[in-house]
Amino acid sequence: MDNIFISELKIETRIGVYEWEKKVPQTIQLDLEVGLPGQHATQSGNLDDTIDYSQIVARIEQLFQNERFLLLEKAAETIAEIVLRDFGAPWVRISIAKLGALRNVKKLGITIERGSRN
Repeated sequence: MDNIFISELKIETRIGVYEWEKKVPQTIQLDLEVGLPGQHATQSGNLDDTIDYSQIVARIEQLFQNERFLLLEKAAETIAEIVLRDFGAPWVRISIAKLGALRNVKKLGITIERGSRN
């Protein structure tokens, strides 16, 4: 399976369960690998035969403008659902992390995989 990837997408958002997290925006970082449905683009060279990276990024940015999440886990699951459903990807891996959320910790987060790699 061929994959596209988006690395180190940074978004400012309010996310978390603690009161200060609900008030103070934090930077989150997202890394995605997205399975492509077939190898059409490698043969045709046409954007219509693949998944457009920029549309995925725009949709994720819109998601964080419109919704607030308490947990990174729920945010990652929501992104996975969008990528699989709306973009037709058969498989996705998403890592989402808070940057500098805890003293002495560079980043903390979760990685999930959804769909099938076959």
